[in-house]
Amino acid sequence: MPDLKTTQRYREILAPYRPNSGHLLAALHAIQHEFGYVPVGAVPEVARQLGMTAAQVYGALSFYSEFRTEPPARIQVNWCSGPACRLKGGDNIRLVLETVLGLRMEEQSEDGEIGLHLAQCDGSCDQSPLVWVNGKIVGGLTAADAVRLARELKTGKAEV
Repeated sequence: MPDLKTTQRYREILAPYRPNSGHLLAALHAIQHEFGYVPVGAVPEVARQLGMTAAQVYGALSFYSEFRTEPPARIQVNWCSGPACRLKGGDNIRLVLETVLGLRMEEQSEDGEIGLHLAQCDGSCDQSPLVWVNGKIVGGLTAADAVRLARELKTGKAEV
């Protein structure tokens, strides 16, 4: 249950969105933009504002992969699953990252430091295979590069 101040902030963010207007995804994006994720406590406020049930809101929240219901890790590692990356050995990069980081896709470390996520191609194919570390492209990776990167991320020695 969110505190009064947080509930008030949800209401301020949601004020422009109206019932029966198709604003559900926009409202969820607005909450996530503010908090970095959509806290489960925001669901009843979104439902109230849009004249929906909490189940309808949660259904959309859990369906779309771009929404998070937990705070993001401090370091976000996004593995590119695009064709160019995969043709150039991206699947090996993924296996290395998962093994060295001890994470599977869409997981984050227990301490909240590192998260590993599946990402779609953004057209940076000339730098494939690649990952994004907190939005910064790390490309032209070999399996050895990925091992080094993952170890540096785990020990806090990577520049992020």
